[in-house]
Amino acid sequence: MIDRRGFGFGLVSLAFAGLALRAGAQTAVPMASVPGYGPLQRDPAGMLDLPDGFTYRIISQFEQPMSDGLVVPDRADGMGAFKGRNGRIILVRNHEMQVKHTATSAVREGSKQPKKAFDRTPDGAALPGGTTTLVYDPARGVVESQWLSLAGTIRNCSGGVTPWGSWLSCEEDVSRAGKGGITQDHGYVFEVLARQRGLTKPVPLKAMGRFNHEATVVDPATGIAYLTEDRDDGLLYRFLPNRKGQLAKGGRLQAIALIGVSDSRNWNSAGLPPGKSALARWVDLDQPESPDDDLRQRGAAKGATLFARGEGLHMGVSSGGSELFFCCTSGGSIKHGQVMRYRPSRFEGQPGEAGEPGMLANFVESTDPASLNFCDNLTVAPNGHLILCEDQYTDPADNHLRGVTPAGRIYDFARTPWQTEFAGACFSPDGKILFVNLYSPTRTLAITGDWGAFRNS
Repeated sequence: MIDRRGFGFGLVSLAFAGLALRAGAQTAVPMASVPGYGPLQRDPAGMLDLPDGFTYRIISQFEQPMSDGLVVPDRADGMGAFKGRNGRIILVRNHEMQVKHTATSAVREGSKQPKKAFDRTPDGAALPGGTTTLVYDPARGVVESQWLSLAGTIRNCSGGVTPWGSWLSCEEDVSRAGKGGITQDHGYVFEVLARQRGLTKPVPLKAMGRFNHEATVVDPATGIAYLTEDRDDGLLYRFLPNRKGQLAKGGRLQAIALIGVSDSRNWNSAGLPPGKSALARWVDLDQPESPDDDLRQRGAAKGATLFARGEGLHMGVSSGGSELFFCCTSGGSIKHGQVMRYRPSRFEGQPGEAGEPGMLANFVESTDPASLNFCDNLTVAPNGHLILCEDQYTDPADNHLRGVTPAGRIYDFARTPWQTEFAGACFSPDGKILFVNLYSPTRTLAITGDWGAFRNS
């Protein structure tokens, strides 16, 4: 990644950094499908079951002290990984904190208040949402420093990395100023430079829309940003920036309108059956700040296609060009999840697009919760497989990291018996480490192993 504002990292290892744990070989957990890295092995610590040969390390956790004198907040969600200096890896991590979560935030009663905060309560306290940034040394397996990097926001759910070295943190909240003890409207995207030490000046990217944001990603080839909306009747958006690489300079917001498919959810009828695809067109959306939170309704009135809780998305690159994957958490005939794949037009966002449109396919749809149960965040592994984070609170409590092959076959990669979701999955820039969060209480894990040991049967 290209950085725009560098700084030197301290080399003092924090006391809490790095307990390595190995998946034990005592008891195999049955796999939901045949391909994979082998049966999951019960973790003696009871936290994370992995295939034999894979290990995890807890690198950061709830309420541990940070370098800025604050403590690690709870509810770790979306996360991005960036190349740091001298082999270091930078992680920028969201915290999905609502106004009521002050007691488990970094800025709690008795702690120092950040000077830079997007919103505050009437008594001057910063709202608890935001991001933390971590500097990790993979050679020693320790976090060297971590700090609060965005403050005063609400429900920073997911987001996405940019080609120029920043993290886009998205608010999954549309609270209005003057209600519930807040002074600003919410529902925006904020940009956090990965290499900037300390707090970011919080600038809402209002042209990217005010809605129940989940994730966003920027296509490095075009500079176009794509955004998901966590609603049962959400849309898939794209943002055409006025200047490539400068989202704050404004642009045009649009929603996808699949030709012949007004509803991709497949709840009552098969609008977009598994394995099927549809050509895309995009409709313009005016008033992106949407004071009445009605972007999706106005988009649907123009023919925009509905999606069931659009969540994590990731931009991959194949021999055919860019591919965008995103999860629809409650989509599908049994309402347990879909993975959509969008292949942009060769003329994406340009006048020639109408003659050669992009195409969206229902890549994977759950037919059995035992194999896929409410997929949420996702990433693309170095071998081209998807890694999906489950977010289900049904019975049993187990959530999984599920792998998906390029052929659409699902396999188990990891399991936690904790009643919490996986979130923020992302690979280190060299593809050797999978970082992932356990949502609550916050645990950020670094998983290593032989990624080339995958077997098809």
